[in-house]
Amino acid sequence: MRLSWRRLLAVFALTTAMAVAPTAVASASTGSASAGSAPTSGWNNYSCRPSAQHPRPVVLVHGTFANGTDNWLAFAPYLVARGYCVFSLDYGMLPGENLIGGLGPIADSAQQLSDFTDRVLAATHASKVDIVGHSQGGMMPRYYLQFLGGASKVNALVALAPDNHGTTLDGLTALLPYFPGASDFLQDDLPGLADQVAGSDFQRELNAGGDTVPGVQYTVISTIYDEVVTPYTTQALSGPNVHNVVLQDLCPLDVSEHVAIGLTDRIAFHEAANALDPAHATRTTCLSAAS
Repeated sequence: MRLSWRRLLAVFALTTAMAVAPTAVASASTGSASAGSAPTSGWNNYSCRPSAQHPRPVVLVHGTFANGTDNWLAFAPYLVARGYCVFSLDYGMLPGENLIGGLGPIADSAQQLSDFTDRVLAATHASKVDIVGHSQGGMMPRYYLQFLGGASKVNALVALAPDNHGTTLDGLTALLPYFPGASDFLQDDLPGLADQVAGSDFQRELNAGGDTVPGVQYTVISTIYDEVVTPYTTQALSGPNVHNVVLQDLCPLDVSEHVAIGLTDRIAFHEAANALDPAHATRTTCLSAAS
């Protein structure tokens, strides 16, 4: 019986992977990193020194079933072209895996982010970084900020479609108790998924003390068409220094869903760039897609 549910959930995981990160295999032929930063062109340049205009390096944190290269093929060059030092990491890789991440325990992934951030700060001689994350990558850094000392090293967290309070997957997670062994399988074999279920032990720990920590600026960019982090309204954070924005309030014509908001949507990119440099922010509209 357990074997059949393992097979069922493996199919479910692969199906979800196709929805969450359809480009996850796009760079298999180019190789991938297994020790933190992914091989890239134009970012992960450890000789980069932040400019006076952009004094903080930007750390990009990918989503579930993704990696530090594919998730940022559009957004990383977008930032590099604007004069930022940009870095991305791989995290949450299961043993023997170097392409699909975000599946390990999220607390462990947060420690990997902590170690990577220290490496970036040491290389760039900056005092703080800014973090931009997609999906799990927008939520996981909050653990780093709250429990691993990240608040003193991070100026801003910009989250694209983050599962800040877990997800119901449009109610599918409510079915887990009806399948014997399903919850145990997720927790034992895919803990990065189990931790993201609304009401999980990890979610309760993460949000028990409030959504934010002092001294960090938070921006959450959501889309009403999100089919992965549901309800989309649970992505918003409460607390001081928080800016919650829905993509369709910026451009009613934007139909990006969970994947596109992080991978290709230049309206979301523009709003994220505003959060990274609020002193030079310009209004985000439908026309921002061409900027």
